[in-house]
Amino acid sequence: MAWPAVLVIVPVGIIFLLSGLIVNLIQAVLFILVRPVSKSLHRRINKIVAELLWLELIVLVDWWANLKIEVYADDETFELLGKEHALVISNHNSDLDWLVGWILAQRSGCLGSALAVMKKEAKVLPIIGWSMWFSDYVFLERSWGKDERTLQSGFERLADFPMPFWLALFVEGTRFTQAKLLAAQEFAASRGIPVPRNVLIPRTKGFVSAVTHLRSFVPAIYDATVAVANSQPAPTFLRIFRGQSSVIKVLLERHSMQELPETADGIAQWCKDAFVTKDAVLEKYFSKDIFRDKKLQDIGRPKKSLFVMIFWSSLLAYATVRLFQWLSLFLASWEVIAFSIAFLFLVTIIMQILIQSSESERSTPATNFTLSEGTRQRLLPR
Repeated sequence: MAWPAVLVIVPVGIIFLLSGLIVNLIQAVLFILVRPVSKSLHRRINKIVAELLWLELIVLVDWWANLKIEVYADDETFELLGKEHALVISNHNSDLDWLVGWILAQRSGCLGSALAVMKKEAKVLPIIGWSMWFSDYVFLERSWGKDERTLQSGFERLADFPMPFWLALFVEGTRFTQAKLLAAQEFAASRGIPVPRNVLIPRTKGFVSAVTHLRSFVPAIYDATVAVANSQPAPTFLRIFRGQSSVIKVLLERHSMQELPETADGIAQWCKDAFVTKDAVLEKYFSKDIFRDKKLQDIGRPKKSLFVMIFWSSLLAYATVRLFQWLSLFLASWEVIAFSIAFLFLVTIIMQILIQSSESERSTPATNFTLSEGTRQRLLPR
């Protein structure tokens, strides 16, 4: 790993780990003491507390890597962002898609109430996963027999949510990779349905459940089409820590929930049609560099994340100085130095593991069969 990345990872890792544990502790206390008394009050307070953690990741994107997000939407849709409950669906390119969503939510004033349906492994991750669990994220086991009831109860819990929330659902069910695309193309060709070139085939059961249970109190669906700019490398955590920028384009289209069909089959078909359209949008962009005719909206770059990072840095720096003053009363100088080196080494290793686990190219293919060479050539993507 390059030295510039290490020099950022170590201090940021220390701040993130320590502040994250503090946030998790506060969330646990709130969950035990406040939620049984008032679920609404708990959610309002937790929104503020969670943002104190999540803004630390946004500051890296905004002010270190200077990642650029271009949002294309009509004025009416853009004005409604953050002012209403919404179900958000999107193509799923990498594990950083959720971070792009957080940035858009932060710009819209609803970062602390940005929720998602995620795999259950995420909730056991210290700090981020725990903060998501305390914030009413919905976690699935990827077994419909178990997940059907989990989704229903998770959606029903949101009926009395006191603030506008976004609930993100990646209906493709997995991250996009070339191996998964080839599998999706062969499946589509065998079933006589449109063959995708830039997205995977959506798994509609979760979407049908979401629309069925949410439509009475969630007025809108935000359909997001996400693409990395042509000739730009895909963003990863490692690139962000290295300070390397990328340009991400997001097309946002709002659909009224009441416009969707009433039947499960109709809802499923609406979702499939939306991804056929999404695939066409991406194909046009990648081949002709045209990303629809929606207006490019200015999402700005608020300084709030900077202030949060300065707050945590100052607080933890003071606490660290006091800690070492206290340790020096009981330990020899070489023991204090050894403790410091061991702690820094541990932080570096943990951050390295988190970075490597987030790389999208490491994702496991969706199927375990091998495509024939003829099929690969026939279904070769762009």
